[in-house]
Amino acid sequence: MNYSNHELKEVINNDVSKKFNVIKKGILSLMVLVLTFTSCSNNDEVTETEDVTQSTLEVQRSTEIDQIDSILGDIVIDAYEAQESTAERNGVATNSSDDTFYAKDIPDCVTITVVAQQNYREVTLDFGTEGCVVNEHLIQGQIVFDYTRNPEAQQIMVNYNLIDFYFDAKNVIASRSILKELSNDNGNPQFTHDLSITVIWPNGVQASREGTRIREWVEGFGSGVFSDNVFEITGDWTATFVNGNTHTYEVITPLRREVICAYFVSGSFDVQRTNFGGVFDFGEGECDNQATFTFNNGTEVPITLN
Repeated sequence: MNYSNHELKEVINNDVSKKFNVIKKGILSLMVLVLTFTSCSNNDEVTETEDVTQSTLEVQRSTEIDQIDSILGDIVIDAYEAQESTAERNGVATNSSDDTFYAKDIPDCVTITVVAQQNYREVTLDFGTEGCVVNEHLIQGQIVFDYTRNPEAQQIMVNYNLIDFYFDAKNVIASRSILKELSNDNGNPQFTHDLSITVIWPNGVQASREGTRIREWVEGFGSGVFSDNVFEITGDWTATFVNGNTHTYEVITPLRREVICAYFVSGSFDVQRTNFGGVFDFGEGECDNQATFTFNNGTEVPITLN
């Protein structure tokens, strides 16, 4: 087919224009594909980051429950030992409220009431509605525990309830028990704690825990001064959060509890959840609020305890 010069130019221009449009559409499609991939990749990274942050926060909240557990245990054991010392001084047959005792390491702002019937004891520790500071923490409400006295028994069960109880503004709900053994295989007193507890933070976040914790009294037993006592803690438990996440915990290195310190000074436990896990470590013996969490992939993050 013969074209004039003018017609030939139009054909060439139309052909170039068509090819350019094809190329332009290809480039635009590629850009959309890249942006879509980048967006998905970024969303995946954000989701993963949010999941890690949420999981780390949940582990930190679980350690706050550890603190509550530890100080609750300290208070109940201190009060129990002080009550038993008073009963022994007054005689086993004491059956009156004159058994009211003084525990050196429980502040004067705590009102202590004892009901004594035969060998049964019910002890109420009232921290008041305004609260009382114990080991640097503000505690409000009541702890009520009871047990049956038997100085010859190798095991004593102490049951306690929390009534309108708050620990640093966290509402703590629990009704549980402590089994005291006079002597374990190492010759030390030992306390086995039922860990059934629910904690509600001021912002409405809630977590529950079930499990068992064994507290071995390794130093200070029999000194008459509770503040020099040291416990080593082992056990395993499960923490469940309101969002459905469930963490399992198992102590790897015994958690060292020196009652003069508000935090564990050493020890570690393993934490596992679906697609998440690692080791929480309290350090090598310093009394501070610093710890670390090492994810299964080796990433280590610092944790500041409240």
